[in-house]
Amino acid sequence: MIVGVGIDVVDVERFGRSLERTPGLRVRLFTEVEREMAVRSLAARFAAKEALAKALGAPGGLLWTDAEVRREPSGRPVLHVAGTVAAAAAERGVENWHISLSHDGGIATAVVIAEGSLR
Repeated sequence: MIVGVGIDVVDVERFGRSLERTPGLRVRLFTEVEREMAVRSLAARFAAKEALAKALGAPGGLLWTDAEVRREPSGRPVLHVAGTVAAAAAERGVENWHISLSHDGGIATAVVIAEGSLR
């Protein structure tokens, strides 16, 4: 059963300027592994984290670094959640995540589907 769906879009150039203007933003938004990625990949990951929050109903208190977008050997993106995000997901009965990322024409986008049992 679908517990929630989230979608988000990010202007890659604008996001890049924000990262340059506010150096601490990388640390606040991304895990150590994610921080080393290209701006377009970071924009897609930020969109995924926003979409994830929307799929959970936008609860307060989530830490950005408690969600990480990883890649399987095939290249397929997968969500790894911990801490505040894992707790919010468990509270809502989320057992699986589905994620799709894209970046084209200067825009990064992500869709996240939270699947599980409603509580």
